[in-house]
Amino acid sequence: MKHYLQTRNNNYGLFDVFDDFFKPMFFDEMQELKTDIKENENEYSLDLALPGYGKDEIKVSLANGYLTVSARKREKDEDKDKDRYLRREISESTSRSYYVGTDITQEQIKAKYDNGILRLTVPKSQPKQPKKDNFISIE
Repeated sequence: MKHYLQTRNNNYGLFDVFDDFFKPMFFDEMQELKTDIKENENEYSLDLALPGYGKDEIKVSLANGYLTVSARKREKDEDKDKDRYLRREISESTSRSYYVGTDITQEQIKAKYDNGILRLTVPKSQPKQPKKDNFISIE
């Protein structure tokens, strides 16, 4: 996670000019799930903008060190018979993954959804300390 933050916070470099060139032609940045990431001594805090989604339409999962947030609008049955879309630009679903490391467990992550903002709190993984003595006690 720290590496992700460092690469995203750097100023533009010489080769960053080419990033826009290699994006798909019709990529719309508004479809991307916007995220603010903060850090303190013990944890990371991720604020994800999910306006218009209900709490039951948002899923957060952790697998293989990746924290994945996905949201999908549920289609209402009464809308199916009345109208049909001629053009649809509002995204029905969105998803984004963040690498948090394999030392983090699902129980350690806290999630709260309020006023269109999903706040995830992820503890920093502590480096494993080597045992001080490798001796076997004799009884």
